[in-house]
Amino acid sequence: DKVVTISRASGSLTFPAAFQAIAAMNPCPCGYFGDDRQQCTCSMSAVQRYQQRISGPLLDRIDIHLDMVRVPFQKLASLEGGEDSATIRARVEAARKVQEARFVKWGKPGVLVNGDMGPAEVQAFCAIDEAGRNLMRAAMQQMNLSARAYHRVLKLGRTIADLAGDESIQVHHLAEALQYRPRLLG
Repeated sequence: DKVVTISRASGSLTFPAAFQAIAAMNPCPCGYFGDDRQQCTCSMSAVQRYQQRISGPLLDRIDIHLDMVRVPFQKLASLEGGEDSATIRARVEAARKVQEARFVKWGKPGVLVNGDMGPAEVQAFCAIDEAGRNLMRAAMQQMNLSARAYHRVLKLGRTIADLAGDESIQVHHLAEALQYRPRLLG
């Protein structure tokens, strides 16, 4: 709904609250759980306790989870660059225009990007084929995805398809979107 309501004894006020949150956390108290070069000094129970400090429902509302790994010196010092920022920006802007045009065409002017879609829009604009359904069925069971997470994966898959310039969501778009779900213990 992109609003926040503050209720007090004297009444309530509603304010707009559209934002993007970017957050970071260590995987454990010492910060080295899962590191391939530095030994973690935490017990498994300490790691689980630490990771459970953020509630499941809150984690479920985060669309993209990334595990950051140590970058080797050779890669940091390399003169070989990846894709330049201008190219990435152009691709993102093109995808956003496609999304806005899609929603305006179908009479959804309040929906500007895939992240704004509600359940009805997800059903209308995030159709998947049989291979996609099979992947999502397996993911729901193996990853214990909630209905909210299922819709978030579909919306992210739609965005990945848009960034690739693809009209429909393919199984590889869904597979990539599933890789961005949390992999915490607990």
